[in-house]
Amino acid sequence: MASKNVCEVLLDNLHAAGARQIFGVTGDALNPFLEAIRSDGRFEWIAVRHEENAAFAACSQAALTGGIGVCAGTVGPGALHLINGLYNAKRELAGVVAITGQISHKQRSTEYHQEVNLTKMFDEVCHFQAVIDSAEQTSRLVQIAIQRAMIDKEIVRVELPIDVSEEKVPASRSRHHLVTQPSTVIPPLSEIERAAAVINKAKKVAFFCGVGCREAKGQIIELARRINAPVVHTLKGKDIFDYDDGPVVGMTGLIGNPGGYHALRDCDVMIMLGTDFPYDWFIKDGPEIIQVDRRVGNVGRRAALTVGLVGTVKETIELLAPLINDKADSTYLTLQKKRSGKWLEAMDKQGDLSNDGEPLHPQLVAKAVSDHAADDAIFATDTGLCVVWIARQMRLKGGRRLVGSFNHSSLGSGFPTGLGAIATHPDREVWVMCGDGGFGMSMQDFVTAARYGWPLKVIVFNNSELGFVKMEMEVAGYAYNRDATHLDNPDFVAYAKSCGGDGARVEKASEILPAIEAALKSDKPFLIDAIVSAGELVMPPHVDVKQAWGFGISKIKEGILGLKGDHAQWDNWEEEIKATR
Repeated sequence: MASKNVCEVLLDNLHAAGARQIFGVTGDALNPFLEAIRSDGRFEWIAVRHEENAAFAACSQAALTGGIGVCAGTVGPGALHLINGLYNAKRELAGVVAITGQISHKQRSTEYHQEVNLTKMFDEVCHFQAVIDSAEQTSRLVQIAIQRAMIDKEIVRVELPIDVSEEKVPASRSRHHLVTQPSTVIPPLSEIERAAAVINKAKKVAFFCGVGCREAKGQIIELARRINAPVVHTLKGKDIFDYDDGPVVGMTGLIGNPGGYHALRDCDVMIMLGTDFPYDWFIKDGPEIIQVDRRVGNVGRRAALTVGLVGTVKETIELLAPLINDKADSTYLTLQKKRSGKWLEAMDKQGDLSNDGEPLHPQLVAKAVSDHAADDAIFATDTGLCVVWIARQMRLKGGRRLVGSFNHSSLGSGFPTGLGAIATHPDREVWVMCGDGGFGMSMQDFVTAARYGWPLKVIVFNNSELGFVKMEMEVAGYAYNRDATHLDNPDFVAYAKSCGGDGARVEKASEILPAIEAALKSDKPFLIDAIVSAGELVMPPHVDVKQAWGFGISKIKEGILGLKGDHAQWDNWEEEIKATR
Protein backbone atom coordinates (compact mmCIF):
# COMPACT_ATOMS: atom_id res chain seq x y z
CA MET A 1 0.00 0.00 0.00
CA ALA A 2 1.35 3.41 -1.00
CA SER A 3 2.45 5.65 1.82
CA LYS A 4 0.37 8.71 2.59
CA ASN A 5 1.75 12.12 3.43
CA VAL A 6 1.29 14.02 6.69
CA CYS A 7 -1.82 15.90 5.52
CA GLU A 8 -3.47 12.77 4.17
CA VAL A 9 -2.95 10.89 7.43
CA LEU A 10 -4.40 13.86 9.32
CA LEU A 11 -7.48 13.76 7.10
CA ASP A 12 -7.91 10.01 7.68
CA ASN A 13 -7.99 10.61 11.41
CA LEU A 14 -10.39 13.55 11.15
CA HIS A 15 -12.71 11.45 9.02
CA ALA A 16 -12.61 8.60 11.54
CA ALA A 17 -13.69 11.12 14.20
CA GLY A 18 -16.71 12.13 12.13
CA ALA A 19 -15.45 15.43 10.73
CA ARG A 20 -16.70 16.30 7.26
CA GLN A 21 -16.27 20.08 7.06
CA ILE A 22 -13.35 22.40 7.76
CA PHE A 23 -13.88 26.14 8.26
CA GLY A 24 -10.94 28.35 7.47
CA VAL A 25 -8.94 30.89 5.53
CA THR A 26 -6.10 29.43 3.51
CA GLY A 27 -2.55 30.68 3.00
CA ASP A 28 0.73 29.45 1.63
CA ALA A 29 1.61 27.13 4.52
CA LEU A 30 -1.80 25.45 4.21
CA ASN A 31 -1.56 24.86 0.46
CA PRO A 32 -0.47 21.20 0.88
CA PHE A 33 -3.37 20.64 3.27
CA LEU A 34 -5.85 22.19 0.83
CA GLU A 35 -4.46 20.03 -1.97
CA ALA A 36 -4.94 16.94 0.19
CA ILE A 37 -8.56 17.96 0.83
CA ARG A 38 -9.19 18.44 -2.88
CA SER A 39 -7.74 15.01 -3.71
CA ASP A 40 -9.51 13.30 -0.83
CA GLY A 41 -13.15 14.00 -1.74
CA ARG A 42 -14.54 13.30 1.74
CA PHE A 43 -14.34 16.84 3.09
CA GLU A 44 -15.83 20.23 2.36
CA TRP A 45 -13.58 23.25 2.80
CA ILE A 46 -15.75 26.16 3.88
CA ALA A 47 -13.92 29.36 3.03
CA VAL A 48 -14.87 32.10 5.47
CA ARG A 49 -13.70 35.72 5.43
CA HIS A 50 -12.17 35.78 8.92
CA GLU A 51 -10.48 33.02 10.91
CA GLU A 52 -12.22 34.03 14.15
CA ASN A 53 -15.53 33.28 12.46
CA ALA A 54 -14.14 29.89 11.40
CA ALA A 55 -13.41 29.02 15.03
CA PHE A 56 -16.86 30.15 16.19
CA ALA A 57 -18.46 28.06 13.44
CA ALA A 58 -16.40 25.01 14.41
CA CYS A 59 -17.45 25.48 18.05
CA SER A 60 -21.10 25.62 16.99
CA GLN A 61 -20.72 22.42 14.99
CA ALA A 62 -19.11 20.60 17.90
CA ALA A 63 -21.80 21.81 20.31
CA LEU A 64 -24.64 20.67 18.06
CA THR A 65 -23.21 17.27 17.12
CA GLY A 66 -21.45 16.32 20.34
CA GLY A 67 -18.45 15.50 18.16
CA ILE A 68 -15.65 17.74 16.95
CA GLY A 69 -15.47 20.90 14.90
CA VAL A 70 -12.47 21.74 12.72
CA CYS A 71 -11.06 25.15 11.79
CA ALA A 72 -7.88 26.26 10.10
CA GLY A 73 -5.62 29.26 9.62
CA THR A 74 -2.21 29.68 8.08
CA VAL A 75 0.99 30.99 9.65
CA GLY A 76 1.34 33.97 11.99
CA PRO A 77 -1.62 36.37 11.83
CA GLY A 78 -3.90 33.85 10.14
CA ALA A 79 -3.45 31.42 13.00
CA LEU A 80 -3.72 34.10 15.67
CA HIS A 81 -7.13 35.17 14.38
CA LEU A 82 -8.47 31.79 15.52
CA ILE A 83 -7.74 32.37 19.20
CA ASN A 84 -10.87 34.21 20.38
CA GLY A 85 -13.21 31.69 18.78
CA LEU A 86 -11.18 28.88 20.31
CA TYR A 87 -11.45 30.50 23.73
CA ASN A 88 -15.19 30.41 23.26
CA ALA A 89 -15.05 26.70 22.44
CA LYS A 90 -12.88 26.11 25.51
CA ARG A 91 -15.42 27.80 27.78
CA GLU A 92 -18.32 25.98 26.11
CA LEU A 93 -16.59 22.58 26.49
CA ALA A 94 -16.80 22.01 22.74
CA GLY A 95 -14.13 19.79 21.20
CA VAL A 96 -12.41 21.73 18.42
CA VAL A 97 -9.37 20.84 16.33
CA ALA A 98 -7.48 23.90 15.07
CA ILE A 99 -5.12 23.28 12.17
CA THR A 100 -2.45 25.88 11.55
CA GLY A 101 0.39 26.25 9.12
CA GLN A 102 3.92 27.17 10.14
CA ILE A 103 7.05 28.43 8.43
CA SER A 104 9.82 25.96 7.58
CA HIS A 105 12.23 24.81 10.25
CA LYS A 106 15.25 26.40 8.63
CA GLN A 107 13.66 29.86 8.94
CA ARG A 108 12.80 29.59 12.63
CA SER A 109 14.18 32.21 15.05
CA THR A 110 15.29 34.52 12.21
CA GLU A 111 12.45 37.05 12.40
CA TYR A 112 11.19 35.54 9.16
CA HIS A 113 8.14 36.96 7.40
CA GLN A 114 5.03 36.34 9.55
CA GLU A 115 7.02 34.25 12.01
CA VAL A 116 5.18 33.66 15.30
CA ASN A 117 5.91 31.16 18.04
CA LEU A 118 2.47 29.60 17.83
CA THR A 119 3.12 27.09 20.58
CA LYS A 120 3.57 29.91 23.08
CA MET A 121 0.66 31.91 21.72
CA PHE A 122 -1.78 28.98 21.85
CA ASP A 123 -0.56 27.58 25.15
CA GLU A 124 -3.32 29.27 27.19
CA VAL A 125 -6.23 28.21 25.03
CA CYS A 126 -5.16 24.74 23.89
CA HIS A 127 -5.14 21.69 26.12
CA PHE A 128 -2.78 19.89 23.71
CA GLN A 129 -0.69 20.93 20.72
CA ALA A 130 0.51 18.43 18.14
CA VAL A 131 3.51 20.11 16.52
CA ILE A 132 4.43 17.86 13.60
CA ASP A 133 8.21 18.12 13.27
CA SER A 134 8.63 14.83 11.41
CA ALA A 135 6.42 12.52 9.38
CA GLU A 136 7.07 9.67 11.81
CA GLN A 137 5.32 11.59 14.60
CA THR A 138 2.15 12.27 12.67
CA SER A 139 -0.18 9.39 13.49
CA ARG A 140 0.62 9.28 17.17
CA LEU A 141 0.35 13.03 17.78
CA VAL A 142 -2.76 13.42 15.64
CA GLN A 143 -4.41 10.52 17.45
CA ILE A 144 -3.71 12.08 20.84
CA ALA A 145 -5.01 15.45 19.70
CA ILE A 146 -8.23 14.26 18.10
CA GLN A 147 -9.08 11.86 20.92
CA ARG A 148 -8.72 14.63 23.47
CA ALA A 149 -10.99 16.88 21.41
CA MET A 150 -13.50 14.09 20.84
CA ILE A 151 -13.65 12.47 24.28
CA ASP A 152 -12.57 15.19 26.73
CA LYS A 153 -14.10 18.08 24.75
CA GLU A 154 -10.80 19.93 24.68
CA ILE A 155 -9.22 22.44 22.33
CA VAL A 156 -6.28 21.03 20.41
CA ARG A 157 -4.02 22.39 17.71
CA VAL A 158 -2.20 20.56 14.92
CA GLU A 159 0.76 22.49 13.47
CA LEU A 160 1.80 21.73 9.89
CA PRO A 161 5.19 23.25 9.00
CA ILE A 162 5.44 23.87 5.27
CA ASP A 163 8.58 21.73 4.96
CA VAL A 164 7.04 18.68 6.66
CA SER A 165 3.39 18.54 5.58
CA GLU A 166 4.03 16.71 2.29
CA GLU A 167 6.50 14.18 3.69
CA LYS A 168 5.48 10.54 3.47
CA VAL A 169 4.45 8.78 6.66
CA PRO A 170 5.92 5.27 6.96
CA ALA A 171 3.15 2.77 6.24
CA SER A 172 3.76 0.97 9.50
CA ARG A 173 2.96 4.17 11.40
CA SER A 174 0.20 5.61 9.23
CA ARG A 175 -2.72 4.36 11.31
CA HIS A 176 -3.62 3.99 14.98
CA HIS A 177 -6.96 2.98 16.44
CA LEU A 178 -8.93 6.13 17.24
CA VAL A 179 -11.15 6.20 20.33
CA THR A 180 -14.37 8.03 19.38
CA GLN A 181 -16.93 6.87 21.94
CA PRO A 182 -16.95 8.50 25.42
CA SER A 183 -17.37 6.41 28.54
CA THR A 184 -20.00 6.90 31.21
CA VAL A 185 -18.83 7.79 34.72
CA ILE A 186 -20.53 6.41 37.84
CA PRO A 187 -19.89 7.66 41.39
CA PRO A 188 -19.29 5.17 44.23
CA LEU A 189 -22.53 3.66 45.55
CA SER A 190 -21.68 4.80 49.07
CA GLU A 191 -21.68 8.44 47.91
CA ILE A 192 -24.94 7.99 46.02
CA GLU A 193 -26.49 6.59 49.20
CA ARG A 194 -25.24 9.66 51.13
CA ALA A 195 -26.94 11.93 48.62
CA ALA A 196 -30.17 9.93 48.84
CA ALA A 197 -30.20 10.27 52.62
CA VAL A 198 -29.88 14.07 52.37
CA ILE A 199 -32.73 14.29 49.86
CA ASN A 200 -35.03 11.97 51.80
CA LYS A 201 -34.91 14.05 54.99
CA ALA A 202 -35.60 17.36 53.19
CA LYS A 203 -39.01 19.01 52.89
CA LYS A 204 -38.24 21.42 50.02
CA VAL A 205 -36.00 20.08 47.24
CA ALA A 206 -35.12 21.92 44.03
CA PHE A 207 -33.21 20.76 40.96
CA PHE A 208 -30.78 23.14 39.24
CA CYS A 209 -29.98 21.76 35.79
CA GLY A 210 -27.50 22.71 33.09
CA VAL A 211 -26.46 21.55 29.66
CA GLY A 212 -24.99 18.36 31.14
CA CYS A 213 -28.58 17.12 31.55
CA ARG A 214 -29.26 16.81 27.82
CA GLU A 215 -29.33 13.01 27.88
CA ALA A 216 -31.07 12.81 31.25
CA LYS A 217 -34.16 14.98 30.88
CA GLY A 218 -36.66 12.12 31.23
CA GLN A 219 -35.05 10.73 34.36
CA ILE A 220 -34.86 14.18 35.99
CA ILE A 221 -38.48 15.11 35.23
CA GLU A 222 -39.73 11.76 36.50
CA LEU A 223 -37.83 12.07 39.79
CA ALA A 224 -38.87 15.72 40.22
CA ARG A 225 -42.54 14.74 39.80
CA ARG A 226 -42.20 12.02 42.42
CA ILE A 227 -40.79 14.36 45.06
CA ASN A 228 -42.67 17.52 43.97
CA ALA A 229 -39.44 19.42 43.34
CA PRO A 230 -39.27 22.46 41.04
CA VAL A 231 -36.79 22.16 38.18
CA VAL A 232 -34.73 25.29 37.55
CA HIS A 233 -32.38 25.48 34.57
CA THR A 234 -29.57 27.62 33.26
CA LEU A 235 -29.69 29.50 29.95
CA LYS A 236 -27.75 26.65 28.32
CA GLY A 237 -30.42 24.29 29.61
CA LYS A 238 -33.27 26.26 28.05
CA ASP A 239 -33.43 24.04 24.97
CA ILE A 240 -33.64 20.96 27.21
CA PHE A 241 -36.35 21.98 29.70
CA ASP A 242 -39.56 23.88 28.95
CA TYR A 243 -42.35 25.34 31.09
CA ASP A 244 -44.69 22.65 29.74
CA ASP A 245 -42.47 19.94 31.24
CA GLY A 246 -44.39 19.47 34.48
CA PRO A 247 -42.23 20.69 37.40
CA VAL A 248 -40.06 23.03 35.29
CA VAL A 249 -40.20 26.64 36.56
CA GLY A 250 -37.54 28.21 34.32
CA MET A 251 -34.35 30.15 34.95
CA THR A 252 -32.68 31.97 37.78
CA GLY A 253 -29.88 34.52 37.41
CA LEU A 254 -29.79 38.03 36.00
CA ILE A 255 -32.24 37.15 33.23
CA GLY A 256 -34.24 34.57 35.16
CA ASN A 257 -37.72 34.71 36.65
CA PRO A 258 -39.12 34.86 40.21
CA GLY A 259 -40.14 31.20 40.20
CA GLY A 260 -36.64 30.01 39.36
CA TYR A 261 -35.03 32.53 41.69
CA HIS A 262 -37.12 31.62 44.75
CA ALA A 263 -37.05 27.88 44.03
CA LEU A 264 -33.30 27.90 44.65
CA ARG A 265 -33.20 30.59 47.32
CA ASP A 266 -35.86 29.03 49.56
CA CYS A 267 -35.15 25.29 49.24
CA ASP A 268 -33.74 22.96 51.90
CA VAL A 269 -31.75 20.90 49.38
CA MET A 270 -30.48 21.96 45.98
CA ILE A 271 -29.47 19.27 43.49
CA MET A 272 -27.09 20.75 40.91
CA LEU A 273 -26.93 18.59 37.80
CA GLY A 274 -24.52 19.16 34.91
CA THR A 275 -24.07 22.88 35.49
CA ASP A 276 -21.15 25.14 36.30
CA PHE A 277 -23.38 28.22 36.71
CA PRO A 278 -20.91 31.07 37.38
CA TYR A 279 -23.11 33.63 39.19
CA ASP A 280 -22.64 32.22 42.65
CA TRP A 281 -24.46 35.13 44.37
CA PHE A 282 -27.69 33.54 43.11
CA ILE A 283 -26.84 30.40 45.10
CA LYS A 284 -27.68 31.27 48.71
CA ASP A 285 -25.69 29.97 51.65
CA GLY A 286 -27.87 27.70 53.74
CA PRO A 287 -29.40 24.92 51.63
CA GLU A 288 -27.62 21.62 51.55
CA ILE A 289 -26.21 21.17 48.04
CA ILE A 290 -25.66 17.97 46.10
CA GLN A 291 -23.73 18.40 42.87
CA VAL A 292 -23.33 15.91 40.03
CA ASP A 293 -20.84 16.65 37.26
CA ARG A 294 -18.63 14.52 35.05
CA ARG A 295 -15.72 16.94 35.57
CA VAL A 296 -14.21 16.92 39.02
CA GLY A 297 -12.94 20.49 38.50
CA ASN A 298 -16.54 21.72 38.46
CA VAL A 299 -17.56 19.99 41.67
CA GLY A 300 -17.67 22.45 44.56
CA ARG A 301 -16.38 25.34 42.46
CA ARG A 302 -19.42 27.61 42.98
CA ALA A 303 -20.69 26.64 46.44
CA ALA A 304 -19.93 24.57 49.52
CA LEU A 305 -21.34 21.07 49.01
CA THR A 306 -22.91 18.51 51.28
CA VAL A 307 -22.27 15.76 48.72
CA GLY A 308 -20.24 15.99 45.51
CA LEU A 309 -20.63 13.24 42.91
CA VAL A 310 -18.33 12.86 39.92
CA GLY A 311 -20.41 11.15 37.28
CA THR A 312 -22.42 11.53 34.10
CA VAL A 313 -25.87 12.85 35.01
CA LYS A 314 -28.06 10.24 33.35
CA GLU A 315 -26.34 7.23 34.86
CA THR A 316 -26.01 8.86 38.28
CA ILE A 317 -29.72 9.79 38.44
CA GLU A 318 -30.69 6.26 37.36
CA LEU A 319 -28.79 4.90 40.36
CA LEU A 320 -29.99 7.62 42.74
CA ALA A 321 -33.71 7.62 41.88
CA PRO A 322 -34.62 4.17 43.31
CA LEU A 323 -33.18 5.29 46.68
CA ILE A 324 -35.39 8.42 46.88
CA ASN A 325 -38.70 8.27 48.73
CA ASP A 326 -41.77 9.92 47.19
CA LYS A 327 -42.88 13.26 48.70
CA ALA A 328 -46.61 13.98 48.73
CA ASP A 329 -46.51 17.65 49.73
CA SER A 330 -46.72 19.77 46.56
CA THR A 331 -47.00 23.17 48.28
CA TYR A 332 -43.47 24.31 47.44
CA LEU A 333 -43.65 23.27 43.79
CA THR A 334 -47.11 24.81 43.37
CA LEU A 335 -45.89 28.15 44.72
CA GLN A 336 -42.93 28.33 42.33
CA LYS A 337 -45.07 27.24 39.36
CA LYS A 338 -47.53 30.01 40.23
CA ARG A 339 -44.71 32.57 40.33
CA SER A 340 -43.19 31.45 37.05
CA GLY A 341 -46.61 31.19 35.38
CA LYS A 342 -47.50 34.74 36.34
CA TRP A 343 -44.15 35.95 35.08
CA LEU A 344 -44.54 34.02 31.81
CA GLU A 345 -47.92 35.64 31.21
CA ALA A 346 -46.30 39.05 31.70
CA MET A 347 -43.53 38.18 29.21
CA ASP A 348 -46.09 37.04 26.63
CA LYS A 349 -47.99 40.29 27.15
CA GLN A 350 -44.79 42.30 26.61
CA GLY A 351 -44.27 40.48 23.32
CA ASP A 352 -47.81 40.86 22.03
CA LEU A 353 -48.06 42.57 18.64
CA SER A 354 -50.73 44.90 19.99
CA ASN A 355 -47.88 46.84 21.67
CA ASP A 356 -47.36 48.85 18.51
CA GLY A 357 -45.42 51.82 19.88
CA GLU A 358 -42.40 53.19 18.04
CA PRO A 359 -39.57 52.52 18.24
CA LEU A 360 -40.43 48.86 18.55
CA HIS A 361 -40.16 46.86 21.74
CA PRO A 362 -37.61 44.13 20.89
CA GLN A 363 -39.77 41.60 22.76
CA LEU A 364 -42.32 41.70 19.93
CA VAL A 365 -39.77 40.53 17.39
CA ALA A 366 -38.44 37.74 19.60
CA LYS A 367 -41.88 36.35 20.44
CA ALA A 368 -43.02 36.49 16.81
CA VAL A 369 -39.96 34.51 15.71
CA SER A 370 -40.61 32.00 18.50
CA ASP A 371 -44.24 31.62 17.43
CA HIS A 372 -43.46 31.07 13.74
CA ALA A 373 -40.12 29.23 13.60
CA ALA A 374 -40.04 25.51 12.90
CA ASP A 375 -40.40 23.04 15.77
CA ASP A 376 -36.82 21.87 15.18
CA ALA A 377 -35.32 25.29 14.46
CA ILE A 378 -31.82 26.14 15.67
CA PHE A 379 -31.26 29.54 17.25
CA ALA A 380 -27.76 30.99 17.26
CA THR A 381 -27.43 33.87 19.65
CA ASP A 382 -24.93 36.66 20.02
CA THR A 383 -24.03 38.30 23.32
CA GLY A 384 -25.95 41.25 24.73
CA LEU A 385 -29.58 42.24 25.14
CA CYS A 386 -30.66 39.81 22.42
CA VAL A 387 -29.99 37.02 24.93
CA VAL A 388 -32.55 38.59 27.29
CA TRP A 389 -35.31 38.46 24.67
CA ILE A 390 -34.43 34.85 23.84
CA ALA A 391 -34.54 33.91 27.52
CA ARG A 392 -37.82 35.70 28.20
CA GLN A 393 -39.91 35.74 25.03
CA MET A 394 -38.84 32.59 23.20
CA ARG A 395 -39.82 28.97 23.77
CA LEU A 396 -37.38 26.22 22.84
CA LYS A 397 -39.47 23.13 23.51
CA GLY A 398 -39.47 20.09 21.29
CA GLY A 399 -36.53 19.67 18.96
CA ARG A 400 -35.32 23.25 19.01
CA ARG A 401 -31.69 24.00 19.88
CA LEU A 402 -29.86 27.05 21.20
CA VAL A 403 -26.15 27.69 20.60
CA GLY A 404 -24.04 30.67 21.52
CA SER A 405 -21.16 32.13 23.49
CA PHE A 406 -22.67 31.68 26.94
CA ASN A 407 -19.57 31.45 29.12
CA HIS A 408 -17.02 33.42 27.10
CA SER A 409 -19.73 35.90 26.03
CA SER A 410 -17.88 37.22 23.03
CA LEU A 411 -19.57 39.98 21.10
CA GLY A 412 -19.73 39.12 17.41
CA SER A 413 -20.11 35.38 17.94
CA GLY A 414 -23.75 35.06 16.89
CA PHE A 415 -23.51 35.17 13.12
CA PRO A 416 -20.57 32.73 12.73
CA THR A 417 -22.28 30.45 15.25
CA GLY A 418 -25.21 30.43 12.84
CA LEU A 419 -22.86 29.60 9.96
CA GLY A 420 -21.63 26.56 11.85
CA ALA A 421 -25.19 25.53 12.64
CA ILE A 422 -26.51 25.70 9.09
CA ALA A 423 -23.40 24.04 7.67
CA THR A 424 -24.05 21.17 10.08
CA HIS A 425 -27.82 21.04 9.50
CA PRO A 426 -28.59 22.58 6.08
CA ASP A 427 -32.03 20.94 6.19
CA ARG A 428 -33.15 22.83 9.31
CA GLU A 429 -34.21 26.41 9.93
CA VAL A 430 -31.39 28.39 11.50
CA TRP A 431 -32.13 31.78 13.05
CA VAL A 432 -29.34 34.14 14.09
CA MET A 433 -30.40 36.49 16.89
CA CYS A 434 -27.98 39.38 17.36
CA GLY A 435 -27.72 43.05 18.15
CA ASP A 436 -26.37 45.67 15.79
CA GLY A 437 -23.09 45.75 17.72
CA GLY A 438 -22.54 42.02 17.47
CA PHE A 439 -23.57 41.74 13.83
CA GLY A 440 -21.28 44.61 12.93
CA MET A 441 -18.30 42.63 14.20
CA SER A 442 -18.84 39.57 12.01
CA MET A 443 -21.01 40.76 9.11
CA GLN A 444 -18.21 40.22 6.58
CA ASP A 445 -19.23 36.55 6.46
CA PHE A 446 -22.79 37.27 5.36
CA VAL A 447 -21.31 36.88 1.89
CA THR A 448 -20.19 33.38 2.90
CA ALA A 449 -23.77 32.37 3.65
CA ALA A 450 -24.77 33.66 0.22
CA ARG A 451 -21.86 31.89 -1.46
CA TYR A 452 -22.87 28.50 -0.11
CA GLY A 453 -26.59 29.07 -0.62
CA TRP A 454 -27.45 28.82 3.08
CA PRO A 455 -30.87 30.35 3.82
CA LEU A 456 -29.94 31.75 7.23
CA LYS A 457 -32.55 33.96 8.86
CA VAL A 458 -30.80 36.83 10.64
CA ILE A 459 -32.54 39.10 13.14
CA VAL A 460 -30.64 42.29 13.96
CA PHE A 461 -32.06 44.06 17.01
CA ASN A 462 -30.97 47.49 15.84
CA ASN A 463 -31.09 50.07 18.64
CA SER A 464 -27.95 51.97 17.56
CA GLU A 465 -26.41 51.17 20.94
CA LEU A 466 -24.22 48.70 22.72
CA GLY A 467 -27.32 48.21 24.81
CA PHE A 468 -26.11 45.72 27.40
CA VAL A 469 -22.97 47.76 28.04
CA LYS A 470 -25.13 50.86 28.49
CA MET A 471 -27.27 49.01 31.03
CA GLU A 472 -24.19 47.78 32.91
CA MET A 473 -22.89 51.36 33.12
CA GLU A 474 -26.16 52.61 34.60
CA VAL A 475 -26.51 49.81 37.14
CA ALA A 476 -22.94 50.53 38.27
CA GLY A 477 -23.84 54.20 38.78
CA TYR A 478 -22.22 55.70 35.68
CA ALA A 479 -23.97 58.23 33.48
CA TYR A 480 -24.89 57.44 29.89
CA ASN A 481 -21.79 57.76 27.69
CA ARG A 482 -22.91 58.30 24.12
CA ASP A 483 -19.39 58.45 22.72
CA ALA A 484 -18.69 54.96 24.06
CA THR A 485 -21.93 53.09 23.40
CA HIS A 486 -23.74 54.79 20.49
CA LEU A 487 -23.47 53.11 17.08
CA ASP A 488 -23.81 54.69 13.64
CA ASN A 489 -24.95 51.79 11.50
CA PRO A 490 -25.05 51.24 7.75
CA ASP A 491 -28.17 50.11 5.93
CA PHE A 492 -28.02 46.45 6.91
CA VAL A 493 -30.67 45.38 4.39
CA ALA A 494 -28.85 47.05 1.52
CA TYR A 495 -25.68 45.35 2.69
CA ALA A 496 -27.38 41.94 2.79
CA LYS A 497 -28.63 42.41 -0.75
CA SER A 498 -25.22 43.53 -1.96
CA CYS A 499 -23.80 40.24 -0.63
CA GLY A 500 -26.31 38.20 -2.64
CA GLY A 501 -28.89 37.79 0.12
CA ASP A 502 -32.16 39.52 0.85
CA GLY A 503 -33.78 41.38 3.72
CA ALA A 504 -36.43 43.65 5.13
CA ARG A 505 -36.41 46.65 7.46
CA VAL A 506 -38.98 46.55 10.26
CA GLU A 507 -40.05 49.68 12.13
CA LYS A 508 -43.69 48.92 13.03
CA ALA A 509 -45.39 46.00 14.74
CA SER A 510 -47.49 45.42 11.61
CA GLU A 511 -44.29 44.82 9.60
CA ILE A 512 -42.92 42.02 11.79
CA LEU A 513 -44.97 39.06 10.55
CA PRO A 514 -44.61 39.89 6.82
CA ALA A 515 -40.83 40.10 7.30
CA ILE A 516 -40.73 36.74 9.10
CA GLU A 517 -42.87 35.16 6.40
CA ALA A 518 -40.52 36.52 3.73
CA ALA A 519 -37.53 35.12 5.61
CA LEU A 520 -39.18 31.71 5.86
CA LYS A 521 -39.89 31.63 2.12
CA SER A 522 -36.46 32.87 1.06
CA ASP A 523 -33.89 30.45 -0.35
CA LYS A 524 -31.17 33.05 0.34
CA PRO A 525 -29.74 34.35 3.59
CA PHE A 526 -32.35 36.84 4.78
CA LEU A 527 -31.73 39.72 7.21
CA ILE A 528 -34.47 41.44 9.21
CA ASP A 529 -33.26 44.84 10.39
CA ALA A 530 -35.54 45.45 13.38
CA ILE A 531 -35.38 49.09 14.52
CA VAL A 532 -36.01 48.70 18.24
CA SER A 533 -36.00 50.91 21.29
CA ALA A 534 -32.68 51.71 22.93
CA GLY A 535 -34.43 52.55 26.19
CA GLU A 536 -35.70 49.10 27.12
CA LEU A 537 -34.91 48.40 30.78
CA VAL A 538 -33.98 44.85 31.79
CA MET A 539 -34.92 44.00 35.37
CA PRO A 540 -33.60 40.85 37.10
CA PRO A 541 -36.01 38.66 39.11
CA HIS A 542 -34.70 40.29 42.28
CA VAL A 543 -33.28 43.83 42.51
CA ASP A 544 -30.90 44.35 45.42
CA VAL A 545 -30.16 47.64 47.12
CA LYS A 546 -26.78 48.03 45.42
CA GLN A 547 -28.32 47.73 41.94
CA ALA A 548 -31.15 50.15 42.74
CA TRP A 549 -28.70 52.63 44.28
CA GLY A 550 -26.36 52.43 41.28
CA PHE A 551 -29.19 53.00 38.81
CA GLY A 552 -30.50 55.94 40.83
CA ILE A 553 -27.05 57.54 41.02
CA SER A 554 -26.62 57.15 37.25
CA LYS A 555 -29.89 59.04 36.65
CA ILE A 556 -28.76 61.87 38.96
CA LYS A 557 -25.46 62.11 37.10
CA GLU A 558 -27.26 62.10 33.75
CA GLY A 559 -29.54 64.90 34.90
CA ILE A 560 -26.58 67.04 36.00
CA LEU A 561 -24.79 66.43 32.68
CA GLY A 562 -27.99 67.32 30.82
CA LEU A 563 -28.27 70.60 32.68
CA LYS A 564 -24.67 71.32 31.73
CA GLY A 565 -25.51 70.98 28.04
CA ASP A 566 -25.03 67.28 27.29
CA HIS A 567 -28.19 66.85 25.22
CA ALA A 568 -27.48 63.14 24.68
CA GLN A 569 -28.66 62.62 28.27
CA TRP A 570 -32.13 64.06 27.49
CA ASP A 571 -32.30 61.92 24.35
CA ASN A 572 -31.45 58.86 26.42
CA TRP A 573 -34.16 59.66 28.97
CA GLU A 574 -36.68 60.17 26.17
CA GLU A 575 -35.87 56.71 24.76
CA GLU A 576 -36.24 55.10 28.18
CA ILE A 577 -39.59 56.84 28.81
CA LYS A 578 -40.89 55.77 25.39
CA ALA A 579 -39.93 52.16 26.16
CA THR A 580 -42.23 52.11 29.19
CA ARG A 581 -45.31 52.97 27.17
